[in-house]
Amino acid sequence: MTTTGAVAEAGARGAPRGNWWWARRRSMVLDIVLAVASAVECTFEGVSFAGQARIPVLAGVLLGVVAGATLVLRRRWPIAVVLVSIAVTPAEMGFLLGVVGLYTLAASEVPRRITVVLAGMSMAGTLLIAFIRFHQDMRQDGYTPPIWVAILVSVLMAVGLTAPSLLLGLYVGARRRLVESLRERADGLERELSLLADRAEERAEWARNEERTRIAREMHDVVAHRVSLMVVHAAALQAVALKDPERASKNAALVGDMGRQALTELREMLGVLRADSEGEVLGSGSGSSGGAAGSDSGAGAGAGAGVGAGAGSGAGARPLALAQVRNADGAPGAVAVAEPLAHEAGDGPCLSELETLVGESRAAGMVVELSVEGEGRPYAAQVEQTAYRVVQEALTNVHKHAAGAKAQVRLAHREAEVAVLVENGPAAEGGSDARLPSGGNGLLGMRERVTALGGGFVSGPTEAGGFRVSAVLPDRTA
Repeated sequence: MTTTGAVAEAGARGAPRGNWWWARRRSMVLDIVLAVASAVECTFEGVSFAGQARIPVLAGVLLGVVAGATLVLRRRWPIAVVLVSIAVTPAEMGFLLGVVGLYTLAASEVPRRITVVLAGMSMAGTLLIAFIRFHQDMRQDGYTPPIWVAILVSVLMAVGLTAPSLLLGLYVGARRRLVESLRERADGLERELSLLADRAEERAEWARNEERTRIAREMHDVVAHRVSLMVVHAAALQAVALKDPERASKNAALVGDMGRQALTELREMLGVLRADSEGEVLGSGSGSSGGAAGSDSGAGAGAGAGVGAGAGSGAGARPLALAQVRNADGAPGAVAVAEPLAHEAGDGPCLSELETLVGESRAAGMVVELSVEGEGRPYAAQVEQTAYRVVQEALTNVHKHAAGAKAQVRLAHREAEVAVLVENGPAAEGGSDARLPSGGNGLLGMRERVTALGGGFVSGPTEAGGFRVSAVLPDRTA
């Protein structure tokens, strides 16, 4: 048999099952009280029925007790309770049994067609017994009413005894199912929200890792090139300090310029980070990588031009300057001020600055050839920055690992792409080793930058004993 909606509701809520088929103790107490009241009612009605049917009173009493006590089973077997109430209708007993039984049946999960059939049988039985009883009572009083009066009274009595409990049960059952569906939907939404929260946490962790990688790459690009040139010039200064004072002085000046440029670019990067910590919104998403990240601090200005590209955070961003101020306790502090630096180079280094970049390496004693193929045209800022960074990092690697080697830089403007190639020969036999440390992240950073823009990157040794770095970027016209 099908259980009632109350039991199903309690099970859906995960409530522990109580005694037998009752989910809660108060439900058991209510059913027992109703069964006792119904048994008492049917007992008195059974005594009256025994007198009319001329059977022993004890049989009528037992019939009433058994019929009324079945109400205790209404949550477990509602159909059986209604059938018992229909069966005892000719004996004119079971008023409470019929009303509560129909209510429980309508509120349960029993198919509606069964509910309608049983409700119709109960109404028909009540209608028939009411019609017969009305005629008997009227004859005893010596009054014979018209047939329509008997029918009207019987119909009103049948409807009054069955319809209210049936409609109330249907309403309660529908409301209970609605509450269950809303609860299930709320549970589903809660699970979805929990899943979304977990995914958001994973995305946040991934974004933090990407941001750390991006900042590390930017710091590497900004500082490594300048510091590498400073080390090369310092080595040359040490070698010629006593033999050629004039050249030593020139190298010392170059070292000073490189140091100031490195410090300026480092301050620009720190200014962007401080501005972000104080509520400034960075232009680039933390999920981007390489040149597409947008927060490229410039490192490509000429040796005599001061600051290179701005440390803007994305296209259209303005570089930030650091203003020295005093804190409340009098200690010096640094605050990022959203003002342009003395030298603002747009969104970052661009391809037009390659000549200056190559000139810096030439000033450090490297033999570098720069060749340009095709007609130059403007590209998107990310494309030009990425191409510039590839050349910059490749030349830095030549300074680190191939002292005295000749290098060739090629820039090709093609129909749908721009390509850069940096190739160097083997290190010179008499070349001085700058003993520059290598973190192994330069080539990885270049590859990340290029692939983030949908380009291709290739690097590896050449047959002549040198090294080649090549990058091809799609033409995203500015």
